[in-house]
Amino acid sequence: MAQFPVTIDDRPCIAEQGETILSICKRYEIDVPTMCHFDGLTDVGACRLCLVEVEGVSKLLASCTATAAPNQKIKTQTPKLENYRRMITELLFSERNHVCAVCIANGNCELQDMGYTVGMDHVRYPYLYPPCDADASHRDFIQDDNRCILCTRCVRVCSEVEGAHTWDIMGRGIESRLISDYHQPWGESDTCTSCGKCVEVCPTGALWPKDANQGFLRKRPSLISELVAKRKVRT
Repeated sequence: MAQFPVTIDDRPCIAEQGETILSICKRYEIDVPTMCHFDGLTDVGACRLCLVEVEGVSKLLASCTATAAPNQKIKTQTPKLENYRRMITELLFSERNHVCAVCIANGNCELQDMGYTVGMDHVRYPYLYPPCDADASHRDFIQDDNRCILCTRCVRVCSEVEGAHTWDIMGRGIESRLISDYHQPWGESDTCTSCGKCVEVCPTGALWPKDANQGFLRKRPSLISELVAKRKVRT
């Protein structure tokens, strides 16, 4: 595979043809914040937290979907990017009903961690408080739209890894909602295999097991990445 040089944060790096900027950064252990990205799943550029600056390009690029080009000069840490990442994190908090103190994922939530990472000590935007439902119809799991950030990790892992295609997104804008099958209760789904992969990759408290207690939610999302990697080795 063809290789070429790029510069990331003034550091010389080697990229491969078709490789994304985020992939290069991960290989060289250059930290770029992400939320919708998950190792082993197709990238969709939903959260925009992985934005980077590329010299000569007028707009910021989502590094998870932007492929590198020869001799690019890329910046991952600038005051502009820091400002955008904090703004995006605050908007994620304000769009739904995220109250960490009463959330099942308190202390084990990637959105909460991102708030600390970007230095967020308050939200500058008014909370929208959309009416969101919780679905406890499944035997083992609960879906809570109040905590969903529409990262679509669950949609992709269900489709690409489990092959069940249970989850999808319905609606637009603030009306967007995660739905199972044709917008029926999760517990009535004909396609769900109850594998729990969607629960493991969920970065917040939007999907969680019924036997979890508040503040003691434990997930092992790395198991999904390991499964994908093992499948690739076998093929």
